[in-house]
Amino acid sequence: MQPEVLDVLIIGAGISGIAMACALRTQCPGKRFAILDRREHLGGTWDLFRFPGVRSDSDMHSYAFALRPWRSHHLLGSGERILAYLTDTVREFGVDTAIRYGVRVSTAEWSSVTQSWTVHAVEGPSGQARTYRCRFLVMGTGYFDYDEGHSPSLPDLGRYAGMVVHPQHWPADLDCAGKRVLVIGSGATAVTLVPALASSAAQVTMLQRSPGYLLSMPSVDPLARLFARIAPARGVFALARRMNIALTDFVYRASRRWPGAMRRLLLAQVRAQLKGSADMRHFAPRYQPWDQRLCIVSDGDLFKQIRAGKAEVVTDDIEGFDECGVRLRSGRRIEADVVVTATGLKLQALGGIAVRVDGATYIPGEHLFYKSVLLEGAPNLAWIVGYINHAWTLKADMAANYLCRLLRHMDVRGLGVAVARDREGCQVDGNVMSALQAGYVQRSGQGIPRQGGKDPWRVTHDRRADRRQLIETPIEDDILEFQPLLDASDKADVPLRAATVS
Repeated sequence: MQPEVLDVLIIGAGISGIAMACALRTQCPGKRFAILDRREHLGGTWDLFRFPGVRSDSDMHSYAFALRPWRSHHLLGSGERILAYLTDTVREFGVDTAIRYGVRVSTAEWSSVTQSWTVHAVEGPSGQARTYRCRFLVMGTGYFDYDEGHSPSLPDLGRYAGMVVHPQHWPADLDCAGKRVLVIGSGATAVTLVPALASSAAQVTMLQRSPGYLLSMPSVDPLARLFARIAPARGVFALARRMNIALTDFVYRASRRWPGAMRRLLLAQVRAQLKGSADMRHFAPRYQPWDQRLCIVSDGDLFKQIRAGKAEVVTDDIEGFDECGVRLRSGRRIEADVVVTATGLKLQALGGIAVRVDGATYIPGEHLFYKSVLLEGAPNLAWIVGYINHAWTLKADMAANYLCRLLRHMDVRGLGVAVARDREGCQVDGNVMSALQAGYVQRSGQGIPRQGGKDPWRVTHDRRADRRQLIETPIEDDILEFQPLLDASDKADVPLRAATVS
């Protein structure tokens, strides 16, 4: 079967892939592109995670695409609402027809002879092989392993007779009503799960090794509702977006500059929510604010369930499991009918796809990340990842816009290849996510691209700096290396051509 020939191939139909596709549709309408997704539905993370209460942990005005505002007063979007928003977005921009579902990509191979990527995949249950060729390959695969989450070795877990479930693979028929549930973990997933389960379970216990920072946020934007009484809806949502982005920026910057003051402020709002119903030692982290991501509590729901006696937070180490529950280092025992291991993610670059450049294996963890978009040493290869300290989409939008600028520049100049080269040895210790001390980052090892010591290799997760690099500065610099486009008319084995410049 002949390969499908494209100008741009996008892997992943989640937030990142959709951002890139919509940018191509609006800024490079002459480009032929497709999106491949291994799942049967769009949404990526939002199609994968189906645990009770699943929702955003960023405000939706910031999390929505810049080209299609979030037209709702709901500040924290449920998984269902986010999927509906993404579905409407791809339809509105005519991207839905470009998505190929049920296609699992295995390898991507770059050839300098043809100046193209050849992507090998398998389609659906039939297992039929598919091949795609493209000038530019864009990875919208996110940064974690979709096949399995992080499951640490828990002592004597094999002795436990009840059900054990990881939130990444939540059974559709699991009903926890009237049951005792033990949730192991203290991150965003656990903070979301506990109050959702406590509404019907007999008792929910959140067991953590150490506390994280919690910030209560209303599920409905009170300011947007107020402004809606006096201003047109379009202006209200645009204003709400600017205000929420500015607020998140302020909280992050203040946390880095005045960590002691922000710690006192964050703990004070938790204390006010608990109203003496729990010991504050379970809510006072050992690290400073934003060394790890803040966990959002929707409408204070976790604190409400704790005050009602339906949920409890315990800080302790696991000594071992028995048939009915867990023994803790302190000597306490917790009985449970269901154990939920909300123990985090496994980081993975490029969706685990094997990449080769002119026959040589390309290992992302041995290379830098140019402007947090292009992979160093890999021609015409981009990886769109969002922020870890802000709404993911803010960065995905900027990265997609930059790539469209790059593609238009290459078309105008008659260029076929763009590759970033680190000629100065700018690699330093740490990967591109090492700004966070979260466990899933520390466990990532060598699999994630490395951090650089200076721009444009340094990944700062700074929205203003990224805007300067991606949107405002010229495309050409001393690092990005270009090669002229091969003349396809002289080479029968090069079926690709430059797309119409729009």
